[in-house]
Amino acid sequence: MDIVIELKTKLLEALKKMGVNLTVDDIVIENSKDSSHGDYATNVAMKYCKEFQKPPREVANLILSNLDMSGIDKVEIAGPGFINLFLKKDSLQSIVKTVIELDNNYGALPKNGKKINVEFVSANPTGDLHVGHARGAAIGDSLCRILSFAGYEVTREYYINDAGSQIKHLGESVYARYRELFGLDFNLPEDGYHGQDIIDIAKIIKDEIGDEALKMEDPVSYFMRRGQDLELEKINRDLQVFRVKFDIFSSELKIRSNKAVEKELEYLSNHLYREEGALVLKTTDFLDDKDRVVVKSNGEYTYFLPDIVYHCNKLSRGFDQLIDVLGADHHGYINRMKSALMMHGYDKDVLDVSLIQMVRIMKDGEEMKASKRTGNAYTLRELCEDVGVDAARYFFAMRASTSHLDFDMNLAVEQSSTNPVYYAQYAHARLCSVLDNSSDIEIDISAKNLKEKSEINLLKFIQNWPNVVKEASDEKAPYKITNYIHSLAELVHVFYTECRVIDRDNLSVTSSRLALCKASKIVLENALNLVGVSAPSHM
Repeated sequence: MDIVIELKTKLLEALKKMGVNLTVDDIVIENSKDSSHGDYATNVAMKYCKEFQKPPREVANLILSNLDMSGIDKVEIAGPGFINLFLKKDSLQSIVKTVIELDNNYGALPKNGKKINVEFVSANPTGDLHVGHARGAAIGDSLCRILSFAGYEVTREYYINDAGSQIKHLGESVYARYRELFGLDFNLPEDGYHGQDIIDIAKIIKDEIGDEALKMEDPVSYFMRRGQDLELEKINRDLQVFRVKFDIFSSELKIRSNKAVEKELEYLSNHLYREEGALVLKTTDFLDDKDRVVVKSNGEYTYFLPDIVYHCNKLSRGFDQLIDVLGADHHGYINRMKSALMMHGYDKDVLDVSLIQMVRIMKDGEEMKASKRTGNAYTLRELCEDVGVDAARYFFAMRASTSHLDFDMNLAVEQSSTNPVYYAQYAHARLCSVLDNSSDIEIDISAKNLKEKSEINLLKFIQNWPNVVKEASDEKAPYKITNYIHSLAELVHVFYTECRVIDRDNLSVTSSRLALCKASKIVLENALNLVGVSAPSHM
């Protein structure tokens, strides 16, 4: 059992004997910053002293008189009523055996039967993914990995906006470049796409069909479909290089078929009114700060209406919760969509939106506003080529998505302890090296000889990993995983520096320390995997 959960359970049982019933979540237990103050500390006596109408220290004494002391060496009351818990060494050491036996499942939470749909990236298939999409991809995929590890059944979904004018402009642009390849006159649409990728797509199509498109009655429709397919293939290739794989690609056109939008309007009729010829949805009856137009005065749908249809489509597939990973400019989108779903009888919390703030790519102290190769936006592909997938994924995940990010290109490629991903991967490689160099020594998974301060700190930290997974999952916060990775790497480096791991004149201690190395290596690899970063054995 998780040591912290076990201690909470003991405190709950003591309080129950005293006539107070609480839950595990009501009790806070923290690692003691100073080992002289115990391994763990809790403020439960101070927090609930009013229940007993007694001073906190007196309540603390009552708790201790009812506390099951198995696995606990001693308990002290400190300050106004803190309870400091000193564990028996074998209680901490036992985590090593648990980690090694569970291996890559250590930290995984039990399956909870809940299905979550996470929609992210969803860039228009009209060009390359840029670094803004890259941050969304890294955070979205890391979130999916964390939720899966935390016991949820997760579906990754990419929404293809293929029903709007941008796809028509794509078809017109590719067709223009296709005509250019035959030396014919061509007109690039003013709202079209002028990048090199459009020229490349036109060349691919020319190689595929020759001059057949010149004979078509409606060539633009053909170039819309084929151009979109080729753009999506390219986007998908780049995402797979970035270690992002989607389960579903949903087409807006397909979702809108069978008059789904018209049926939605009919369903929402009791929540609609006309204003200056437009149809307006009364979202202020729920969570929104103003009502929203769904049909313009000229009869065109706003993007909000088919988006409602799309979200209802997702929920009709049996998901317990939807998560949208969107750009920060979608802040006003959240309550309007929640309101629309509430009109369908869903709870407001059925939709969770993670907003992704802007990214600035910095090199040599200056912002890179465009690719030096093409003059266009700096792409995901270029970022992976320039700094590697590991650095890109780690740097995007290590800040809260709601925070602006300055991506330091120089730091990302630096091979030193100042580079956080290098620092973490080096810790893993160091552990692998120790284990390789001692392969002839038997590992003692009881870890009974671990007593030094750096060893105890490492034991306490790796036993807390399942709690970190739960916290990152509950808060939809991948950065909590990278925070943990950095601290774990730091403790590994301290342990390696302060303790002689391989001592052939003292094999009993060496065997315990090698077991700690193996357990630490497992946890570090599991944590890196949750943010899509590799755990190299050599560096």
